This record gives sequence, C-alpha cells and structure tokens, in this order.
Amino acid sequence: MFRRFRTDYRGNVAIVFALTLLPILAAVGCAVDYSLASRMKSKLQVAADAASVAAISKNSAGYKAAISMTQNGPVPAGVTDANAVFNGSAATFSGYNNLTVSSTVTKTGATLSSSVQFSASIPTVFLGILGYSSLTLAGTSTSSAGLPLYLDFYLVIDVSGSMGLPSTTSEAQRLQAVTPDNFVDYPYGCAFACHFSAQWSCWNFGYPTNGYCMSYAISRVSQSGYKALLSTNNSNPMGVQLPNSMVSGLPDSLYNVLTPVANCPSFGTDSCIQLRIDAVSASVNQLLGAANNLEVIANQYRVGLYPFIQNLYAYFPLTSSINGSSSNSSTINYAAANLPSLLDTNGNANLGSGGTHIDTALSSINSLITSVGSGSASNDTLPYVFLITDGAQDNQTKGVPNGSWSGSNHATVIDPNSSCSPLKSRGIIVSVLYIPYLPISPVNSSFAGNEDDAANNNIPNIPGSLKGCASSGYFYTANTPADITSALNAMLNHAIAGAHITN
Repeated sequence: MFRRFRTDYRGNVAIVFALTLLPILAAVGCAVDYSLASRMKSKLQVAADAASVAAISKNSAGYKAAISMTQNGPVPAGVTDANAVFNGSAATFSGYNNLTVSSTVTKTGATLSSSVQFSASIPTVFLGILGYSSLTLAGTSTSSAGLPLYLDFYLVIDVSGSMGLPSTTSEAQRLQAVTPDNFVDYPYGCAFACHFSAQWSCWNFGYPTNGYCMSYAISRVSQSGYKALLSTNNSNPMGVQLPNSMVSGLPDSLYNVLTPVANCPSFGTDSCIQLRIDAVSASVNQLLGAANNLEVIANQYRVGLYPFIQNLYAYFPLTSSINGSSSNSSTINYAAANLPSLLDTNGNANLGSGGTHIDTALSSINSLITSVGSGSASNDTLPYVFLITDGAQDNQTKGVPNGSWSGSNHATVIDPNSSCSPLKSRGIIVSVLYIPYLPISPVNSSFAGNEDDAANNNIPNIPGSLKGCASSGYFYTANTPADITSALNAMLNHAIAGAHITN
C-alpha cells in the first residue's frame, strides 16, 4: 500500500493549487491595486497637462503678465492659473488622498515655460494584506510658448533725384510730353521730376519758367488742367508756354490755379503723374496698416521714417503710434503720405542735395541705433533696417541752397563690407528693397560729363551690391508700384516670422 501510495499521482493538481493559491491571490490583488493606481495617475496627469498648458495660453493672466515684464523671472499670475486649473480638474473625480500640487511659470527671453508637479496617495485593497495600506503617485507636466516680440523698423528711404523718376513707362511718357526741363539737352523730354528751386538748374532756355524746374510741379497737378493753361508760342522750343503772369511766381502761381496733390498713390490718373517716391509713399502707409493689424499686443511694433539724400534725416523717429490718419500732421501716416515733398529740393539742409549717399545713410542709422535687443521686452527691442533704394550710389553733392556741384557724378555702388557689415555684425537685420534703376534712353553723352552712360553702365552692378548688403534671405526687388507694396508687406512678414525663429 505504501508503494502504491508513493507512486500514485492522482490529486496532485488539487494539492499544487492549494499550495499556490495564496501567492496567486496576492499577485492578482497587486495587479488590481496597481491598475487602480495607474488609472488614478492618468487622471491626475491629464489635470497637470491641462494646467501647464492653460498657464501659458495666449488669453491667460500669466501670458498677459509675462508680456508686460521687462525682465526675466517667475510669473506669479501663471502659477495661480496653473494651480487653479489643476485643482479644478482634480475635483471632478475622487479616490485619492493627500493631493499636493507645485507649479512654476517662468519668463526667459521670448519664451514662457510652465511646470506642474503633483503627488497623491490611494488606499490599497489587496496590498494591505502585505502591509502596504496605500500607494504614492507622482507626475510632472511641462509646456512652453513663444512670446510676441517687440520689433523696431527703421525705414531708410532714398529720396534723391532718381526717386523722382515716374513709376511706370507710361507715366514717364506722360511727363516727357509736357515738361520743359533741360529741353535744350533733352528735346525728347526729361524723365526726371526735378524739384530744384529757381536757379536756372533745369536750363529751360527759351521757355519762360523763371529758372524753376517744372517737372515736379507739373506732376502734382491735373494734367488736363495744366494743358489747358498753355498757349501757343512757336518761338519757344516746345511751341507752348504758360501765361506770362505765372512765370515770376512759379510754382506757387501754378498751384494757385491748380490745386496740387501731396502724393499720387495711383498711376494713370488725370490728377497727377505718379513718381517712384509716390509709389513708395503709398506702400509705406499700407505697411503701417499691416503692421498695426499684425500686432498681438499693444505697442508691439515701432516704425520710424529716415529718408536720405546726402544726409540721413530723422523725418519721423520711431513711434508705436502707427494707426493714425494720413490727414493729421502729427502722425507718421501723414509723414509717410508726404514723403514726395522730400525729393531733392536743394533747399533742405537736413537732407543735403545733389547725390545719393547710401553709404552715409547706413553709417548714420548704425550710429542712431544705440541698442540691439532680443525683442523679449518693450525695453529690449530687436531692430530691423529696411533700406528702400534704386541702389545707384552717387557721390556728388550740391551746396544748399543754390550752391555749386562738387564730386563725381558717375554712379557707382556701395561696398557691402564697409556699409552694411557694421550693422549686421551687431545683430541688426538689414532688409533691402531694390527698385531697379531704369536705363536712360536715348543717351546724351555730352551732358554733364556723360553721366548718362556712367549710370547705364553701373546698372548691372547694383543688384549684387544690394544683395550683399542684405541679411541672408532679406533681399527683395520691386519693378512696379504693385511690386513695391507686395515687397514691403513680404519684408514685414518675413521680419516678424524670422524674429520668432531666431529667438
């Protein structure tokens, strides 16, 4: 019987099951307790995630507080938001004990970051048998967001004589058909809207203008109205003339009869002939509107107008008030609309006269920008220089007022290394809008030391010099008035997007 009992395997399963029942029950109990703990931790983690995101959302108190901060550091309003959101979410479910939450919200440069840490305990069911009455849970959630940057835009605008060229070929033809300026040398018509005061600057011999350059004045008035004033006079080169009563008082005598426009925002209209500076003027005002619409926070962008000829002129220094009326003389919008009035008059000592000194303008703006920040605060702005020019450097000068010419009148180009690198090496972004210099045709090689051929021969060198001046990716070309508007908007959008990427 003993031998049979020893070799009999029947009933082993029951014995083995009885022996393993306790550890199996313990394992199942542990799995149940840990499963409950895992579900509870997931719920609390969701609450922490919601809290860390809410603390830095654009409409949160923390985000608004961080924007107004001028230094890096903690953002208490964000901490309050984070804790409130976490506790509010955690209150929607139960099953935990000893819940604690610790949040931090910090501004560092142009980044707002948050961290929410929590801990809690849950009672156990089965693990209590093994001496574990509760399980501790803990977790962390972090989030970050970019803050809107404070940017300064310095618009360095060429208002030298070449910006008085008509904006389109058709506008040039309209001007050439009516202007008497330099008629002896250019009997087919002058394409420059000369703006010099009376001094025989335009050589209107045989055409009574009292020495006043007429192109600019003509471009500012009704074309049909101007033609109606002319009377036939076959002894004059053009065969017509203004009434003698107007001659001594030009251009005011003309403006007394025909009301001039301050600017000409559209080409092909009877009210005016649009010049390049008119197209730039209209586009700058649209740029101001676009910048205002893109602001995320009040006073985020400042814009200043800095035209130049021989000198850089702080025509309208940096201002955050960029949404004014173009009819209110105290606004930058009005100043932008009146940029055409700054074309070389040989009478504005602030601008000087006679050439196009791009290198001087860039050196001056570099000195004017005393601080280069990161854009993270209103007192730490990131500067951009927008250079708007046809790129033909002309080193000649003319005494103001009514002085003599000096220096070379043969066009050349700027040296990007000496003119632009000092700006870029400081962290200033240089964005260039090239308005192509149009070839002079036909050429009068005997005029002014053959400056026409010099200007034409210089044109192929301009794009490379300006592209070398611009920061990488910030070179634009605009051939038409519409192109100028599109390019300036693209420059603005690029600056805003690029600033966020950089920082």
